[in-house]
Amino acid sequence: MDSLLRCLAIDDEPLALKQIANYIEKTPFLELVTTCESPLEALDVLNKEVIDLMFVDINMPDLNGLDFVKLLEKHPLVVFTTAHSEYAIEGFKVDALDYLLKPIGYADFVKAAHKAKHFFELEQTHVKEEIRSNQEYLFIKSEYKIVRINFSDIKYIEGMREYVRIFTENNKPVMSLMSMKSIEAMLPPSDFMRVHRSFIVNLNKVTTIERQRIIFDGKTYVPISEQYKDKFQAFIDKNFI
Repeated sequence: MDSLLRCLAIDDEPLALKQIANYIEKTPFLELVTTCESPLEALDVLNKEVIDLMFVDINMPDLNGLDFVKLLEKHPLVVFTTAHSEYAIEGFKVDALDYLLKPIGYADFVKAAHKAKHFFELEQTHVKEEIRSNQEYLFIKSEYKIVRINFSDIKYIEGMREYVRIFTENNKPVMSLMSMKSIEAMLPPSDFMRVHRSFIVNLNKVTTIERQRIIFDGKTYVPISEQYKDKFQAFIDKNFI
C-alpha cells in the first residue's frame, strides 16, 4: 500500500478552507491532518504533527503565507493558494511545489497533488536507506534531519500507520516514516519486546505493571495485548523473585 501524504490546509477564509479540506479528503493518496485559519495556529500543528504537504493561502492578515513559509527553517512540501496571480513568482522563490489560483477546480488541485506525491516518493526512496544501527544506537530520519537515538534512552515506541513515534528519556517524541516491523528488526531483542500491535517497550525501562498495562512515569499506559501476553509473561516469570 502506498503511503498517504499527511496534509495541512491554511486559509483565513472558512469557505476556501473547507473546499481545500474536501478536496484533500476525496483524493485517495492524501490524508487531512487538520485545517488552520492562521499561520500561528499552523505553527503549533507543525510542532506536534508530521506534515508532508501544506496548502497555504498567501493573502492572510498579520502574517501572509509567503512570509510564514519563509519563517520555517525546514518546511513540508508547499502548494500556495491565492486569488492573485502576481504572487506566483514570489511563491516559487520560497521553493513552493505549485501554485493554485482561486477559484480552484478539482482538476487543478489533483494535478498539484500528483506533483507532490511524485516528489514525496522520490524523497522517501532516499529516506529508507538512511536508517543505520549497531548494538548501542541507531540513526534515523526524522522530518528533515538524521537523528541519533541511543537504545538505552528509548522507553517505548508507538506505531502510527506508516509512522513510528519513539519516546525517549527527557526529550519530545521522535517521529519517522517507517513501519513497526522495520524498526523492530533494528532493535536488540534482548532489550526490546513488542507487547501490542502498536507498541514496543524497552524491557530495561519496565518498572510497573498493572492490569495488563505497563506504566511509564506514573502517567503513560502501554497496553499488553492477548497476542503478546504469554511472551511478556515469560519475561516477567524469568525475572520474578
